[in-house]
Amino acid sequence: MSEAPLLVDVADGVATITFNRPDARNALDPQAMTMLREALAATAADDAVRVVVLTGTGTVFSAGADLKAALSGDPAGFAAAGPEAMGALLGEIQDHPKPTIARVQGDVFGGGNGLVAACDLAVAGDHVRFAFSEVRLGLTPAVISVVCLPKLHPADAAELFLTGERVTAERVKEAGMINAVVPADALAATVSGWVEQLRKGGPQALAGTKELLRRVPTLSREEGFAWTAELSGQFFRSDEGIEGMSALLQRRPASWVPAT
Repeated sequence: MSEAPLLVDVADGVATITFNRPDARNALDPQAMTMLREALAATAADDAVRVVVLTGTGTVFSAGADLKAALSGDPAGFAAAGPEAMGALLGEIQDHPKPTIARVQGDVFGGGNGLVAACDLAVAGDHVRFAFSEVRLGLTPAVISVVCLPKLHPADAAELFLTGERVTAERVKEAGMINAVVPADALAATVSGWVEQLRKGGPQALAGTKELLRRVPTLSREEGFAWTAELSGQFFRSDEGIEGMSALLQRRPASWVPAT
């Protein structure tokens, strides 16, 4: 295994970004965060990439902030610039134009929950444990709350945030933060199934749908109808929309659907 803190592999339209600091529980130090932001930007610009998958090596998906870096006293360390950098990183995951999937192969602690919640879809192994552990360290889950709270049911968020207790992946699924819990040996198949489904969608339509998922909940009803009507019209008139509708009427796959 490479010693690089982050690995990127692109194959068959899927970019797999792997956290690769297993000895540090895949915590994000400044270098790893910079590399992840660069990888996200590169995959956003690469037309060959249709889906982005985040995963990790070892027994932990990610422990979030690197506590050693936070305590190092380094002026450029996490305590100084990390919260802002983490917020920017989570925003870039949410705003990524391609669908993002968290393939949670190991336990999730602290800020790692934000990485999971920022993805569009998430599947965890049934052996995985989650913990919003910040309060037990004298900290708060402040920055990650921006991406976690919209997914978590309020009562569950209060319990998970305030107790900091380790809970099962199934508990987090019931709370609304992840989509599926499967045996560890079914993680790859679950992700592959989602990838197959996502690649049937038009690339621009998927990006537009991600935007409405983020934006519509922030609008009033009147604003929502006005903005979505404009968006819908743009897609009906777009080359991609015309191709998709024509393909349906002609009973053929759309041009973006991979050949089987």
